[in-house]
Amino acid sequence: MSDSQAQVQPARIGLLSISDRASAGIYEDKGLPSLQTWLSETLISPFEVHALVIPDEQPVIQAQLKRFVDEVGCDLVLTTGGTGPAKRDVTPEATLAVADREMPGFGEQMRQISLSFVPTAILSRQVAVIRGKCLILNLPGQPKAIKETLEGLKHPDGSVRVNGIFAAVPYCIDLLEGPYLETNPDRVVAFRPKSAKKS
Repeated sequence: MSDSQAQVQPARIGLLSISDRASAGIYEDKGLPSLQTWLSETLISPFEVHALVIPDEQPVIQAQLKRFVDEVGCDLVLTTGGTGPAKRDVTPEATLAVADREMPGFGEQMRQISLSFVPTAILSRQVAVIRGKCLILNLPGQPKAIKETLEGLKHPDGSVRVNGIFAAVPYCIDLLEGPYLETNPDRVVAFRPKSAKKS
C-alpha cells in the first residue's frame, strides 16, 4: 500500500436491515450478509461497515438512521426491508422523517429495474434522501432484488441494458463532499463527469 492509499480515510457505510422476525431471531437475516458481500466485491476504495438488524418500528428506525449519520458519521446508509404497502412497512416514513432533502430518482429507477421481473414492483415504496452529508437509500428486502437494483441489468454479452442505482452513488457522495468511491467496473461503472474524475 502506498503512502497516499494509507492516508485515505475509509468511507463509512451504515447497513440497516429492518425486519420484525429477523430482529427477534425467528429467522436468519439475509439482507445484511448479501449487502456486505456485494460491497466487498464492488468497492475497491477503502470502506468500513456498521450493520444492525432492527424491528419495523418507526421510532427505532428513525433513531438508528440519525445515529448512523449524526454520531457514526456515515457517508452512505443502505436500508433493506420494510418498503411495501403492509401496515408494518414503515421504512420510507422513517427515512423521510429524518431527511433534509429527497432524491426521488433513486426510487424511480429501483422500481423500473424491478418491473423487468415482477409487476408487483409498483407496490414498492423505496425512497432516497440526504441527511447532512449522507445519502440514505431504501433497498428491497430480497438479496436477488438488492443486487439487481444496485447493479442494474445486463445483456448476455455483458453490456449494460439498464443502469443500476449504484452507478450514480459515488458522484452523489462527491457532491456531498464525502470520500471518493471507486468501483470494480466488472460490477458497476461509477459515472462521473470528466471534470470530477481523479487521475
